[in-house]
Amino acid sequence: MRTKLATLATALTLSVSTALADLADPFATGNLTAKSQAASINKPVMLSPCGFSNTDKAPLSLPDVVERALCNNPQTREAWANARAQAAQVGVSGSAYLPSINATGSLTHNETSSTTYNQQNVGLSLGYLLYDFGGRDATLENAKQVLAAINATQDTAIQSVFLSAVLAYYQLFATQAAVVSTKEAEKSSLESFNAAAARYDVGTGTPADKLQAQTAYSQAVLNRIRAEGDAKNAQGSLANVMGLDANQALEIAPPLARTPDEQFEEDVARLIEEARKNRPDLAAAEAQIKAAQANVEAVKASGMPSVSLTTNLNHNDTTISSTANGSSLGVSVSIPLFTGFNTTYRTQAAQAQVETRTAQRDRLSQQVALDVWKAYQGLITQTQSLKTSADLVASASQSERVALGRYKAGVGNILDVLTAQSALASARQQNIQALYGWYTARSTLAQAVGQLDFTTIDSSQR
Repeated sequence: MRTKLATLATALTLSVSTALADLADPFATGNLTAKSQAASINKPVMLSPCGFSNTDKAPLSLPDVVERALCNNPQTREAWANARAQAAQVGVSGSAYLPSINATGSLTHNETSSTTYNQQNVGLSLGYLLYDFGGRDATLENAKQVLAAINATQDTAIQSVFLSAVLAYYQLFATQAAVVSTKEAEKSSLESFNAAAARYDVGTGTPADKLQAQTAYSQAVLNRIRAEGDAKNAQGSLANVMGLDANQALEIAPPLARTPDEQFEEDVARLIEEARKNRPDLAAAEAQIKAAQANVEAVKASGMPSVSLTTNLNHNDTTISSTANGSSLGVSVSIPLFTGFNTTYRTQAAQAQVETRTAQRDRLSQQVALDVWKAYQGLITQTQSLKTSADLVASASQSERVALGRYKAGVGNILDVLTAQSALASARQQNIQALYGWYTARSTLAQAVGQLDFTTIDSSQR
């Protein structure tokens, strides 16, 4: 008997396991999420998800940097994993529409004062929910809307990492340009110091002039050292955004020189409207409202009756009596008569959650408008600053040359030279900040509108 029961249980287990293996994803939940952590990006040519096209060890361009950031950054991987987990929850909710089947078996050995016998029992039961006043529908809808929110949140994470990579890329070259600028300032300060020392040696200069020039030169050296440190930190930050260790050596291609245009000068109200259509975080907030509304219906349905179909098959065999087989088929109705007001308060909580999600959506909608406004004004400011700072560099360069020339000719003083050199160094720094600030402001506006993708950065490289 033991052998017969074990064989039956083993066969049943194997048949169920085989059927489940063939239906690993019967609800096709894998199609409800992105195919990779970077699948929602708009890349004109993509060999495969996260299949990097730069394989010849050439310097990485901005699109290469962004692609690696999206594929390697833990933030995008986490968002993708969350989406796949919620997609599985959609499958869990969908399973309520299918019957549940359970197999049971037992083998017992019984001894009494008068007899000894063995007993084996094998049973199979099936249950199927026929009607629950929309509870299953609401639960499934809630799961789908939560998934929609998480998918949109993944898009938000992609946009965030995308922008971080762009900002880190431009920051790297901004700090490298600052190093070049400080080296030029150091060279000019050294020239002034040498001129002051020469005048002092021939008796036409004062010790104060020489000391002031030496102080300015030392300050220029210190500024260059700090700028080099900032450039190293920027390189580590870029590697970090790309999902690499900060000490990872990288060869990055510089951005192409480009004259800023004013094509962005559009109706800001239209940009805000576009942002409210495109921003994934706002789409996630809308989905959260729908999920909360579906949860209200699910909670209400939990307090309603449910109707289920049940059936059982049993086989009982003992050594002291004949074999018995049994079966049953019926319909069961479950009516929650009183739950201690549990359903009442759960419904009130669910309705309040809808109001909370709505308020969060409205607050975010206002924030979207503010983000677009600030980014728009920031881009205008950077464009104007870039033009003005270029003029400032030109005039400061001329002033520095004149002041140094006058000093070398013996008709100027060292303070004029040092002031002119300080103004030139400041003008160069402002020009660098305006140039790379314009690049980042352009990308920030695209992200604020919800349109930051490879098309945006490809156009900025031409």
